[in-house]
Amino acid sequence: MKYLSTVACLICFIACNSSDNQKQTGIHYPSTTKDTSVKDTYFGKEIADPYRWLENDTSAETSAWVKVENDITQGYLATIPFRNAIKNRYKSLYNYEKYSSPFKEGNYTYYFKNSGLQNHNVLYREAEGKEPEVFLDPNAFSKDGTVALSEIRFSKDGSRAAYNISEGGSDWQKLLVIDATTKQIIDDTLLLKFSAASWKGNEGFYYSTYDTIKGGSRLSGITENHKLYYHKIGTPQSRDQLVFGSDNTPLRYVWGSVSEDEKWLFISGSTETYGNNLYMINLGIPGSKLIAVVADMNNQHGVVYSDDSFLYILTDKDAPTGKLIRTPVINPAIENWQTIIAPKPEVLDVSAAGGSLFCNYMKDALSSVSQYDTAGKMIREIALPGKGTAYGFSGKKTEKETYYNFTSYIHPSTIFRVDIETGKSSIYKKPGVQFNSGDYESNQVFYTSKDGTKIPMMITYKKGLKLNGKNPCLLYGYGGFGASITPYFSTSQIILLENGGVYAVANLRGGGEYGKEWHDQGIKTKKQNVFDDFIAAAQYLVDNKYTSRNMLAIEGGSNGGLLVGACITQQPDMCRVAIADVGVLDMLRYHKFTAGAGWAYDYGTSQDSKEMFEYLLGYSPLHNVRDTGYPATLISTADHDDRVVPAHSFKFAATLQEKNKSDNPVLIRIQTNAGHGSVNTEQIIEYVTDKWSFMFYNMGIKPGY
Repeated sequence: MKYLSTVACLICFIACNSSDNQKQTGIHYPSTTKDTSVKDTYFGKEIADPYRWLENDTSAETSAWVKVENDITQGYLATIPFRNAIKNRYKSLYNYEKYSSPFKEGNYTYYFKNSGLQNHNVLYREAEGKEPEVFLDPNAFSKDGTVALSEIRFSKDGSRAAYNISEGGSDWQKLLVIDATTKQIIDDTLLLKFSAASWKGNEGFYYSTYDTIKGGSRLSGITENHKLYYHKIGTPQSRDQLVFGSDNTPLRYVWGSVSEDEKWLFISGSTETYGNNLYMINLGIPGSKLIAVVADMNNQHGVVYSDDSFLYILTDKDAPTGKLIRTPVINPAIENWQTIIAPKPEVLDVSAAGGSLFCNYMKDALSSVSQYDTAGKMIREIALPGKGTAYGFSGKKTEKETYYNFTSYIHPSTIFRVDIETGKSSIYKKPGVQFNSGDYESNQVFYTSKDGTKIPMMITYKKGLKLNGKNPCLLYGYGGFGASITPYFSTSQIILLENGGVYAVANLRGGGEYGKEWHDQGIKTKKQNVFDDFIAAAQYLVDNKYTSRNMLAIEGGSNGGLLVGACITQQPDMCRVAIADVGVLDMLRYHKFTAGAGWAYDYGTSQDSKEMFEYLLGYSPLHNVRDTGYPATLISTADHDDRVVPAHSFKFAATLQEKNKSDNPVLIRIQTNAGHGSVNTEQIIEYVTDKWSFMFYNMGIKPGY
């Protein structure tokens, strides 16, 4: 069958055939066009891809399909009687002042603030003895709030700033330069991706971008040749100087960072999301050659601090949980590395402020922080307010104080100020969110996965809750790319908790909670461990009466969307509700879009080998949908997602709607003018409203609003 050639034909086809795909829920799913002639051959095996036409994100046919699906989804959600009540409650919870930690640039102290329901945080500044003033207001970038400020970097003297804006949530961003005194734009607009400016003086900066996509869509086209450039203020981007990267040896991810003293340019290059080369250039000597610090990509390395004599590098080379080394700036090669903070069982992260090093250790996904000098001698442990997540502890060498945020599942994120000399902490900003932490409890348990591995999980609920198997529960997971899911507070979860619900977060393999070895237990041909860990988490919650399968929802986003998709296709009766956000769902073709090929360290690709192809085919959510009943499923994506392209969700939704034999709804929610996550407050509120409404409605629960 050929693709339908016009929007009118597609809409007619959907309308004329909708009765064939109507479930007892009353939902008229579109009988999405199938082209059975589209097939690929992998190692002699033919694989059909009948919905491939949905990969064309710029076609009129795809746009028409998106509109019909969104109309169906919004029509369904509009019938939920308590949807507006949830929205009003969440708006009231979200409506409180929000601040960032302050930072100093030139003669000013800057900070972000949101009065409550502003679409974007506003950047303020104040000079000593003067009233705060608005420096940059992203709410003025667009009428509908779909243009956002994503990065801002100041020159060393604070006289100029370069800031990134994202239009509709795209990772392709525009960079503008502003005079910090007059607040006037003073330069050409640059186009870049996965980068921010790193200034050298106030006349220019380094940044990275990909080659211009030739043909096809900028949102879905392959981006695999990242290059580092130097831009001089007042010149067009076309004249920028190439510093690192080439067409002969393309790298997918390249970053450049100028040291605080502006003596060195540090460059990281990698082809995948794990492992990088590390180089440096002496900026004090014109024409200096590239110096290789690490010339292989077998491990992860990053410069966290430098002085006149040494570089301080956080690395996992011969240290799966991380260690800090220092090496002479005049000869930084690996043979000259000296370990100054040895690896521990806990995972290490390091930041610097005021000439001190702050070591943030993670044990069982919980933070502890210690202050060290540059010789590796421990000065003190920083007293944290409880068990949870602490992050921040960064600043310039001249700073006398630093700031950090502390949060947990029942502790709203609070900003603390630390006196670097004494180590004393005090509250800087405490949020005014409507939540009484004392009414709730959050406990860590360890459960056993299929192969006997112990997996940690945090479970949060209201004190006094009866564990009788009747409580609504949302289980969240990620399990990939070495990312650690540590405790965090979200006003969204209040909706669940105050309605007698349970919020559970499992720290699955594939994440970074226990370092590189934990990560590697959930990649390539060990990816099934991640799904087994999540399925076992659900079983633990049921066995211990926190909930029942009929009251359980599972959720994940991006790699976590893959997790949800894989689990419901492997075990459809795992839960009552499934929520898969911006998921990687076509494991045979994920590497053919944007920077997807860089995820191969975790996934492998269908082209690597017959073994890898068969393994991916064995769990790829898109390819394992069968004619059976599935849980109530809400799939979400966005039209400007150029990280995990929406075609993943489009094809999975079409297949699931075609083959689902249960009465449970299978809906796809496609956000317009958004990317790999919501762009503004209004979109966040709408998404949270829809998520909880869908979950409660399909569990037969009426929230108490």
